[in-house]
Amino acid sequence: MSFGFRVDVRGKYALFSRPEMKVERVSYDCMTPSAARGILEAVFWHPGMQFKIDRIYVLNPIKFDNVRRNEVKAKISAANVLKTMNQGGGELCLATSENIQQRAAMVLKDVHYVIDAHFVMTDKANATDNTAKFHEIFQRRLRKGQCYHMPYLGCREFVAEVRPYEANDIQTAYPGQEKDLGFMLYDMDYSNPDDIKPLFFRAVLKNGVLDITKPEVYE
Repeated sequence: MSFGFRVDVRGKYALFSRPEMKVERVSYDCMTPSAARGILEAVFWHPGMQFKIDRIYVLNPIKFDNVRRNEVKAKISAANVLKTMNQGGGELCLATSENIQQRAAMVLKDVHYVIDAHFVMTDKANATDNTAKFHEIFQRRLRKGQCYHMPYLGCREFVAEVRPYEANDIQTAYPGQEKDLGFMLYDMDYSNPDDIKPLFFRAVLKNGVLDITKPEVYE
């Protein structure tokens, strides 16, 4: 047995980066399923449960905006970390002021979504765990605005406002329309830690709803 729920998510900006854009960041037209799951896990996560995203409703029209952001162009080398561990000393700091650069990004503006999801129990649940318990904890934390870390819309600087969606009907921005959004990132396959693979699906927005209950996934 699983419990379903709807979560209202909105924010001023969002950036769900397309992996094929190597330098300048470009957002997908809509929130990805993995980003939606990340928002729910920010509110409540437990190894005994797993969130499943069913639908994403787009309530505001899709609008893009171009911004310039400061990013760090370097990262600490794993080889330097290993060398420091073996020799007991070394340079592991990274001065952001010396490695900063401006990059353009095409982001979404004034986003508003409703996430329709449910969760299932996993084999890591213990004897005292059950669906009713997890459902009540999640709903309580959602109503109180509690979270393990601040939910965000693709990038951490784009904070998400999250609350329960309590209305019966959902008025989307595209009633009676169908939009082909092309291939979109569905999730990452971690079944083989030595060969982590991205999974994609064909995203189609029908009546303003991205239905992912039965996605046809491609590697």
